[in-house]
Amino acid sequence: MAFTDRHGGVSAGPYGTRNLGGAVGDDPEAVAENRAKTAAELGLDQVVFMRQVHGADVAHVTAPFEGEPPALDGVLTDRPGLGLAVLVADCAPVLLADPVAGVVGGAHSGRPGTEAGVVPALVEAMAARGAEPARMVAMIGPSACGLCYEVPADLRDRVAGRVPETWSVTRAGTPALDLRAGIAAQLARAGVPDVRHDGRCTIETPGLYSYRREHRTGRFAGYVWLQA
Repeated sequence: MAFTDRHGGVSAGPYGTRNLGGAVGDDPEAVAENRAKTAAELGLDQVVFMRQVHGADVAHVTAPFEGEPPALDGVLTDRPGLGLAVLVADCAPVLLADPVAGVVGGAHSGRPGTEAGVVPALVEAMAARGAEPARMVAMIGPSACGLCYEVPADLRDRVAGRVPETWSVTRAGTPALDLRAGIAAQLARAGVPDVRHDGRCTIETPGLYSYRREHRTGRFAGYVWLQA
């Protein structure tokens, strides 16, 4: 498992420099070079990128998609050496692995995906491939924290109605969502005991991309793979 940051690539302007997102307005050649450079640094020959749509659909994959990827927010594989990438810039990248079964997965869990249950859906799909939630290791990556992620009160109440642990307030006392707490609770309810965190807040960390902080910006990624 690994998380990138915004440094060490070739993108210019607001995407500087290691932007891995292909749908944010950056030069496609720069994105391709950044993706290739990152894969090489991680020792990966192939990487699966999704067309993330803030949903709860997940799929089993054995190779990168040809042409435009399908609309997905979670992928899993049992093929060694195949990297799975989750692009984010405030949403939470959630990486899962059962090393005994040889199954790994990644989910893009922003506010809509967390509300829709993309992470529990990924756990269920991995279990259908022989993984056991009790053996899984989960890593919740950098995301907007519950003290920064301000939302309207009615939205907070709606999301917390589905995932109570997301209810939060900002430092200024305004309504907020804590996606990390909500996802951790979803994982616990799904039977995943080992939940780890890269607790950096994207809004507060200049070395990471943040849509809320910058609006026009790039995407960093969480990567998970089985060693070949």
